Amino acid sequence: MNFNKFLQSLFGNKSSKDMKLIQPLVNKVKEAYPEIQKLSNDELRARTKELQKYVQDSANEQKAKIAELKAKIEETPIDEREGIFNAIDKLEKEVLDLYEKALDEIMPVAFSIVKDTARRFAENEETIVTANDFDRQLALDPKNDFITIDGDKAIYHNHWTAGGNDLKWEMVHYDVQLFGGIVLHQGKIAEMATGEGKTLVSTLPVFLNALTGNGVHVVTVNDYLAKRDSEWMGPLYMFNGLSVDCIDKHRPNSPERRRAYMADITFGTNNEFGFDYLRDNMATSPADLVQRKHNYAIVDEVDSVLIDDARTPLIISGPVAKGDVQMFEEYQPLVEKLFEVQRKLATQYLAEAKQLISEGQKTGDQKKLDEGFLALYRSHKALPKNKPLIKYLSEEGIKAGMLKTEEYYMENNNRRMPEAVEPLYFVVDEKLNSCDLTDKGTEWLAKQVNDAELFVLPDITSQLSALEAEKDLDEQQRIDKKDDLLNHYAVQSERVHTLQQLLKAYTMFNKDDEYVVMDGEVKIVDEQTGRIMDGRRWSDGLHQAVEAKEHVKVEAATQTFATITLQNYFRMYHKLSGMTGTASTEAGEFWDIYKLDVVEIPTNRPILRKDLDDRVYKTAREKYAAVIDEVVAMRNSGRPVLVGTTSVEISELISKMLTMRKIPHQVLNAKLHKKEADIVAEAGRSTMGMTIIEDENGNKHKEERMLGAVTIATNMAGRGTDIKLTKEVKAAGGLAIIGTERHESRRVDRQLRGRAGRQGDPGSSVFYVSLEDKLMRLFASERIASLMDKLGFQEGDRIENPMISKSIERAQKKVEENNFGIRKHLLEYDDVMNKQRTVIYEKRRHALMGERIGMDITNVIWDRVVNIIETNDYEGCREQFLKVLAMECPFTDQEFEATKRADLEERAFQDAMATFKRKTDRIESVAWPIIKDVEENQGAIYERIMVPITDGKRLYNIPCNLKEAYRTEGKDVVKQFERTIMLQIIDDVWKENLRQLDELRHSVQNASYEQKDPLLIFKLESAKLFDAMVNDMNNRIASILTRAQIPEMKRQEENA
Repeated sequence: MNFNKFLQSLFGNKSSKDMKLIQPLVNKVKEAYPEIQKLSNDELRARTKELQKYVQDSANEQKAKIAELKAKIEETPIDEREGIFNAIDKLEKEVLDLYEKALDEIMPVAFSIVKDTARRFAENEETIVTANDFDRQLALDPKNDFITIDGDKAIYHNHWTAGGNDLKWEMVHYDVQLFGGIVLHQGKIAEMATGEGKTLVSTLPVFLNALTGNGVHVVTVNDYLAKRDSEWMGPLYMFNGLSVDCIDKHRPNSPERRRAYMADITFGTNNEFGFDYLRDNMATSPADLVQRKHNYAIVDEVDSVLIDDARTPLIISGPVAKGDVQMFEEYQPLVEKLFEVQRKLATQYLAEAKQLISEGQKTGDQKKLDEGFLALYRSHKALPKNKPLIKYLSEEGIKAGMLKTEEYYMENNNRRMPEAVEPLYFVVDEKLNSCDLTDKGTEWLAKQVNDAELFVLPDITSQLSALEAEKDLDEQQRIDKKDDLLNHYAVQSERVHTLQQLLKAYTMFNKDDEYVVMDGEVKIVDEQTGRIMDGRRWSDGLHQAVEAKEHVKVEAATQTFATITLQNYFRMYHKLSGMTGTASTEAGEFWDIYKLDVVEIPTNRPILRKDLDDRVYKTAREKYAAVIDEVVAMRNSGRPVLVGTTSVEISELISKMLTMRKIPHQVLNAKLHKKEADIVAEAGRSTMGMTIIEDENGNKHKEERMLGAVTIATNMAGRGTDIKLTKEVKAAGGLAIIGTERHESRRVDRQLRGRAGRQGDPGSSVFYVSLEDKLMRLFASERIASLMDKLGFQEGDRIENPMISKSIERAQKKVEENNFGIRKHLLEYDDVMNKQRTVIYEKRRHALMGERIGMDITNVIWDRVVNIIETNDYEGCREQFLKVLAMECPFTDQEFEATKRADLEERAFQDAMATFKRKTDRIESVAWPIIKDVEENQGAIYERIMVPITDGKRLYNIPCNLKEAYRTEGKDVVKQFERTIMLQIIDDVWKENLRQLDELRHSVQNASYEQKDPLLIFKLESAKLFDAMVNDMNNRIASILTRAQIPEMKRQEENA
C-alpha cells in the first residue's frame, strides 16, 4: 500500500466525504416519495403547480418593490436615477437568492414528482389526465406523438419518437441518480460512469430549477444530442406543465428561436447558445433579442464543452478592407522550396548519423558516436516528425544517446545551442509548437529573392531612438520619418509573420491528422474529440497558411465584429453545473476557471470491465500488426471490438489493414462524423458468419460461429450514445476496447475505456503503445526505452507491466499541465477583452432597451465636461465646449483661473444639461403637432412614422411607433433618436476597437524577441486603446445629441 492509499484508509477520500454530505438529502427524497406515489395523475400535476407557485411567490415582496421603483423612474430627474437602478439590481439579486432557498426546501418533493412521473410512464402504456389548455396546445402539433386528446381527457403514451427512432419509456431513477441530481442542483459537476444514465439524472435538477420560470438551458456537444434529448426527455417535463424546446431546430434570429428561449427548458449546443449571445449584442431593436437573462445551465459532457471546445473563441466576423491582399500565396512556393531543402538536409544528417553511430558502436570510438548523435540531433531539430527518424529513435540506445547530446548543448542556458543548429535553415520545436528561421535560412531566402533585408525584422526601438537624437530635423520632418519607419516595420513584421506561419503549416500540421481537406476547404479536426470543427478557423493567419500549402482558395482576412470564449460565456450564468464520465483529471482546471467542484458519483452496479496493462512495442509497425491480431482474435471469440484511434490518418491505416485481412468493419472519424450515432449504436452486436480459424498446429479451416462487430472510431466518438450489448455478446465476454495509442489527455483514454462495462456489463480495455507514438517521443520517460534495451527485447516483443502504465500516465500529466497553461493563456487574453466587452455590451443593452439611456447620456455629458476642463486651458475650453457640447463656455477667463475645478465642472454640467434639455424640448414641441395631426386624422392607416432629425452635418430618419409617440406627446421621438445614435456610435467604435485589438495581439507577439511579456504589453496597450475608444465615443454621442433638431420643412403653397 502506497502512502496516499494509507492516508485515504485513515481519513477517507474526497468522494466518500462528498457522499456523506449528500446522503441526508437523498434520504429526504426517499421519505417524500411514498406520499407522492399515492397521488392520482391529476393530483400529481396539481402538486407541481403548487410548488411552482410557492417558489415564485417566495420573492413577492422584492418583486413588488422592483415594480414600484420602475414606476418611479420616469418621474425622477435623470441625474437622480442611478440610485433607483442600483436598488433594482440589488433587489433582483435578492430574488434569485430567495428562489434558491425555496428550491432547496421543495427539492425532495420535486425530485419525487419527476421520479414518479418516470415510474408511471414505465409501468403504463397510457397515463390519463384531465386535459388542460397546455395539453390541448401540445396535441395540436403532429410531432408530439406522445399525447392525444380524447374529450376532456389527455392521454400520455409511453412511447414516442426521439432522434428519428421510436422509443419506449422504460427508465426510473435509482439512488445513485438521485445523488447525481442533487450535485447538479448544487451547481457542481457530477462525474458519472458511462451508461449510468446522465441524461435521466439531469431531469431532476432541470425540472426543479425550471419551476422559477427563469429558464433552464441544457447544453450538449452536438445538435443530434440536443434534438434527441429534448424529444426524449421532453414528455416527462410537459406532462407536469413545463414547456420544452430546442434552439438547434430553429433558424438564428427567428421568432421560433425566440420562443425556444422563452420555454421553461431550452436544449441546444454550446456554440449556438454562445453565438445567440453575440448576435443579441449586435441587435438594433429589442424585438430582435432572443435570449433571456442567463439563469441556470447544465452542460452535458462538460469536459468536452468547457475544456476541449473552450480553446477556440466564438467569433462573428465580416469582410475587412483589402482583406484579400495577403502574402500567403505569394510566399508559399518559396517556403515549400525551403522545406524541401531542409528535408533533404535532415535525410542526409539521418543517414550520416546511422553510419557514424553504427561504426562507433562496433569500434567503441567515442568521437564517432558523438559526431553521430550530433548529426542525429540536427536531423531531429530539422524535422522531428520525419517518419524514418522516428523509427530510428525507437532502436536500442538511440534516443538516450540523442538526449545526452541535447543536454550537452543546452547546458548554461543553451549557450552552445547555436553551434548545434548552425547548419540548419530553420529549427522546429515540437513541444513548444514553434518554428524559427536560422541565420542560414535567412541568407538562403535573401539569395532567392535578391534582397538581404526582405525577411529581417528591423530594430524599431533603436531606429526610433536614433531619430529622436537627430538635431537637424524640424517637427514635421521628424513625424514623416517616424511614420515611414513604423510603416516599414509593419510591412516587414507582416512578411516575417507570413513566413513563420507557412513554415509552421509545413512542419507542424499534417493533413488527415490536424486537419482534413473537404469540398475545397481546410477543416480543423479537434485533437481531443476527432470531430470536424465546422466554422472554426485557426487564428493569426495560420489557417490561410495551411490553405496556401494545400492549394485551396485562401480566404480573405476578416474583421472581428463580436467575439467571446466559451469560458467567459458560461461564467455569465447565475448557476452552472455539468455532468460527464471523465472530469476528475481536470478537476483543478474546473475549479480554477469556473469555480466548479467535481463530485464522483458511485456506479449503480460494480464495474466488471477488465482494464489491462498497456502493451508497449518498439515500433509502430509491430504495434499495428499486434492490434490487427487482437481484433481478429476478439472477433472470432464472438466479442464486438471498438478500436480507438487518435487521428483520421491512423483510423484509415487500421481500416486498410483490416480490409487486407478481409475483416468487415465500420469506420467513424472526422470525415464521417455525421454517421456517429448510427455506427456507435450498432457497435455492440455480433452476427453468425464464416471465418478462417487456425488451430494449435497452424492448420487453417473454415468455421461458422458468432462474430463480433468491428468498429474503428476516434477516442471520443459516440459521446452521449450507449453501446448496448446483446445476450450472446455478454456471454462471450462483452465489448473489447482496443486503443491504438495513448492520448495526450488521460480523460480521453478514460472516455474510450468507459464505452465498455456500462451498468455491470462485462468487457475489457487495453492500449497498444509504441516508442514512436507522439506522447512517448515527447514526454515519456527515457527509462522505458532503456528498460526494453536492457531486457534485450527483439522485434515483435512487447512489454506489459503496471510500472510502464504508471510512467505513461505521468507523461500524460505533463501534457495536461501544458494544455491547461495554453487554455489559461487564451483566457487571460480574452479576460482583457471581456472587461471591455462587459462595459460596452451593458451600455448597448441600456441604449437598446431605452430604460437607462437617460442616465447613460447624463454620464456622457458629465464625462465630457470634466474632460474638457481638466485637459485644456481657457481657450481650449471655449473651443471644445462649442465643438463637443454645442454651447458657449459657461465661465470667463478670470473664473477659470480663480475658481475650483470641481465648482466649474458642476456649473458647466448644469448649463450643458439645460442646453441639452432645451434641444430635446424643442424636438418634442416641433414633432408633436405633426404626430397629433397624423394620429387623429390618419391613425388607422399608419403604424410607424419616420421623423427626420439633423445635427447640422447629417440627416437621420428615426423610425417611431405612432401610437407611442402620440401617447407621450412627442417624448418617444427623442428617446428613439437617442437610442438610434447611441447604438450606431457604440457599434462603430467597438468594431474598430476589436480590429485594433486583433492587430495588437498579433503585433505584441514580437515583444518576446525583446525579452518582454507579450501579455503584459497587451494589457497595457489595450487599456490605452479602450480609453481612446471611450473618449471618441463620448465625443461623438455628445456632439450629435446636443446639436439635434428637426429641420424646418418649407412647404410650397399653391396659389388659388
